[in-house]
Amino acid sequence: MARKRLIIEMGMGIDQHGQEPTVAAARAVRNAIAHNALLGVWEVAGLSNPDEMIVEVKIAVPYPEQVREAEVLAVLPFGKKSLSVEFGGMVVQGRAIASLNDKNDEMLIAIAAVTVLVEN
Repeated sequence: MARKRLIIEMGMGIDQHGQEPTVAAARAVRNAIAHNALLGVWEVAGLSNPDEMIVEVKIAVPYPEQVREAEVLAVLPFGKKSLSVEFGGMVVQGRAIASLNDKNDEMLIAIAAVTVLVEN
């Protein structure tokens, strides 16, 4: 079966304190899907179950080797999910606050592209 892209959404996520690339990545995915109602999955593509759609996530984030895949994909409510993580995003110097468990003064910024595909 051929896969066809139905939608691509982009998002950005930031972890200001804690220096966790997984947190920034999950926030980027949440931002990308926050304002979507994918009625086309039913009305155009004809799927009967939202778990039939294919959801491919691509993340660019500092320290990609530290990203915990399951936590990022858990943001997505439906679909056959996959994740690809690469080095990118941005590190911005912020302010370390001991009571917030900061390891240093880095703020991590991640970007995400979430692609929904259907098979036909």
